[in-house]
Amino acid sequence: MTRRALLLLPLLAGCSVLPERPFVPVRRFNLDPQRPTSRAAPRGAAVVLLRRVRGVPGLQDLGLRVANPDGSYSIAVYDQWLAPPGELAEAALRAWLQASGLFRAVVLPGSRAEATLAIEAQLTVLEAAPDAEEARAGLAGVLLREGASGSSIVTAFQVRGRAPMARDADAAGQAEAMEKALGDAFAELERALLRGAR
Repeated sequence: MTRRALLLLPLLAGCSVLPERPFVPVRRFNLDPQRPTSRAAPRGAAVVLLRRVRGVPGLQDLGLRVANPDGSYSIAVYDQWLAPPGELAEAALRAWLQASGLFRAVVLPGSRAEATLAIEAQLTVLEAAPDAEEARAGLAGVLLREGASGSSIVTAFQVRGRAPMARDADAAGQAEAMEKALGDAFAELERALLRGAR
């Protein structure tokens, strides 16, 4: 290799022959369904502990999840939730149950409040299904009674929610529909807890 070629190598290294990829900004969406109305709890209502809500495998990614016609799923790279969907669902569920009037308080793990009930839940479904023109959400878990001798199951639940969605909805429309579907699942869970606590 000649001296001239050696001198040109640093200049060539700074040049890229590959086309530059256009910058694609990441869009982030909240997941915070609101209960339409708020009710005060009756005197003597229980205090409930809401334990951490986790997403099942496949629902731990930040990217929006879209169901394909062949049964597979696509995860959006640039369209994401603000935080893992299980964490967002937990915060939203706590606010929803507090507004339901079923409980005097909904407390977090580590609270010094004495809870007589506890909820353990998993986020099992959160997806947009364009071919079905809907979004879906689901939760499964148990309501427990807490006592000095341990916990006992009051009722188990598995609830699903749906919301209409346009087939050609963009990411914002899909996220909004999934939020509404989660609210529908929360309403079903509220009914299941009411039946189980009687």
